[in-house]
Amino acid sequence: MKNRLLTTNFAVFLLLLLLHPFNSFSFDKPKELLYGAAYYYEYMPTERLEEDVRLMKECGINYVRIGESTWGYTEPQDGVFNTEWLIKVLDAMHKAEIKVIVGTPTYALPTWLAKKHPEILLETRDGKSRYGHRQNMDITHPVYRFYAERVIRKMMEAVCDHPAVIGYQLDNETKHYGNANENVQLQFVKYLKQKFTSPEEMTKAYGLHYWSNSVFAWEDMPSTIGAVNASLGCSFEQFRRSLVTDFLAWQASIVNEYKRKDQFTTQNFDLDWRNGSYGIQPNVDHFEAAKSIDIAGIDIYHQTQDKLDGIAIAFAGDIARSMKQDNYFVLETEAQSIINSATQQLPYPGQLRLQAFSHLASGANMVAYWPWHSIHNSVETYWKGVLSHDMQPNPTYYEAQKIAGEFKRLTPSLINLKKHNKVAVYFSNESLSALSWFPFSYTRSYNDLIHQLYESLYKMNIECDFIDHTADDLSKYKLIVIPALYVTTDKELQKLNDFVESGGNVVYTFKSGFCNENLQVRMDTQPARLTDVCGVTYQQFTNVDRIALKENQYTIDPDADYMSEWIELVTPVTAEVWASYDHPYWGKYAAVTHNKFGKGTATYIAGYPSKEVTKQVLDKVVTLCGLKTDDNKYSFPVIIRTGENEKKKTVRYYLNYSSVPVTVEYSHNNAKELLSDKNIKKGDSFTILAWDLAIFEER
Repeated sequence: MKNRLLTTNFAVFLLLLLLHPFNSFSFDKPKELLYGAAYYYEYMPTERLEEDVRLMKECGINYVRIGESTWGYTEPQDGVFNTEWLIKVLDAMHKAEIKVIVGTPTYALPTWLAKKHPEILLETRDGKSRYGHRQNMDITHPVYRFYAERVIRKMMEAVCDHPAVIGYQLDNETKHYGNANENVQLQFVKYLKQKFTSPEEMTKAYGLHYWSNSVFAWEDMPSTIGAVNASLGCSFEQFRRSLVTDFLAWQASIVNEYKRKDQFTTQNFDLDWRNGSYGIQPNVDHFEAAKSIDIAGIDIYHQTQDKLDGIAIAFAGDIARSMKQDNYFVLETEAQSIINSATQQLPYPGQLRLQAFSHLASGANMVAYWPWHSIHNSVETYWKGVLSHDMQPNPTYYEAQKIAGEFKRLTPSLINLKKHNKVAVYFSNESLSALSWFPFSYTRSYNDLIHQLYESLYKMNIECDFIDHTADDLSKYKLIVIPALYVTTDKELQKLNDFVESGGNVVYTFKSGFCNENLQVRMDTQPARLTDVCGVTYQQFTNVDRIALKENQYTIDPDADYMSEWIELVTPVTAEVWASYDHPYWGKYAAVTHNKFGKGTATYIAGYPSKEVTKQVLDKVVTLCGLKTDDNKYSFPVIIRTGENEKKKTVRYYLNYSSVPVTVEYSHNNAKELLSDKNIKKGDSFTILAWDLAIFEER
């Protein structure tokens, strides 16, 4: 039965791909900035739909998302469907002129399905999942796919023609969830068969002769649950990320059968988590997965009060915008507080507004809170929404009301902001995975490194895109910052070398070029295939607690002038030394170098730098590349974000992430400050109040 279901589902999937290729549908981009929240009619302790709609309308909310958590509510028993509530909510929203995105309800299983088919529950390295938490299923299992497709189709049949519906969210924060089920192990073997001509070839590439893990027949391939070979483990991670791409493409193919030409698909991708959104998501290839949807979406959660710095907003926004090189949706962000009852941090007055416009400044066309109302039961009771548990207007509601009014008034100037950045941060999921197997530190990670590099650029007011390692055309950028490209192909390294030789500039960090795509350490002199472009070599490396630097070509506080965690003992060949180690034994080796190669340059950071060293190195490179403008005389807490609006006019956001007013000199063409409707000319000064902002549109 299972094999027949798998064959049938796969055949249907292929047919749908042929009939409905990705991005074959046109869709209408929203013509106004969307501002709203996730709304859970099914969570309400009492019936209050009319009251909620009234409060939304008075607040100025023009959008809600519904449906993504409702499988058990929509299908309370096997084959018994209840979609009347969906129409009821849609009718109420449409009457109030509130637009709706409907989410497919597939990320949380109903009780009856888990009871009837326990085989679809996850098995991970930690064992078999129990029912209760969400995202506890094998998204590839044919039985799960059968029931998921059925409920998606029932929902789509009910809502697709409703005039309130502008688009669809596919699943929810989709990942592979550590899936190591037998079903997935079998698929992984098929994946390996496509990658290698024989098990012997795989064994050699992955070094499986070690500890007698050799495989000489595909039927002898063991489960990866107990794998200790990093090459095999990272290949499995790459494969599991592809499962997410396939799953979202599968859902898109179903939804595309029903959606109108004016409707779109989206997905609320999320990042890695560190008490909030942080770094690259290790369990999804975002750029690949986004190919099957129309508009990229992102969930962004972050620190607030005195810790509000805008970095998570900008980082996640730049990731989302870069996925499709277009505007994006913030499908979830915080209103009052996040996580749990012991970590409540209510934003200061004005911070909700600063956060909302910060999203727009990165290119968002939507800001949506999770959720509209604080939930009265469950694990997320204290993940507080726009309304508190009393469900009445409060200061957060009234601040949202102000934001909604400004969004509506300023839509013509702020919607569809386009960026033309000359700097990019280059990332690699493969390197992220590999460095979790072979960490360079027990206190720092790949995501810490990429975050620190991005933070330095952000605080210097150097805006950037993100590009993943599969990008072929790098020509639009003048500078690319590349953290720890530990796993990479020869072709990829040649692409980067060609970029430098033709006039581009690159900043590499330690651990770059070390391994090939199979996580096999190259036998070349390190940094492998980069020695000419970087003008350095090294053979040895060591962990350190902290090592001071000397011979710096930049001014820096001596207490902040160091590297920690990891250093490489670099010998310059053609490179200029920007800093060396101040150490009795390692003092002859370079810590930071800069090399001219062809028409471009390559800077190499040979250890884990302090934040101040990171800032100084990047500042010097940016200056040498001619990327600084008058705005770069300001730095954090004054953050400046720039773009071009639909009227082809330059828009500049000046954001004050501090508790004190700041005064800034305007150094651009005459403009109008959009929030106050006041004119400004070059040379004028203006003051931004604490946790406030100014937005200028050039005339």
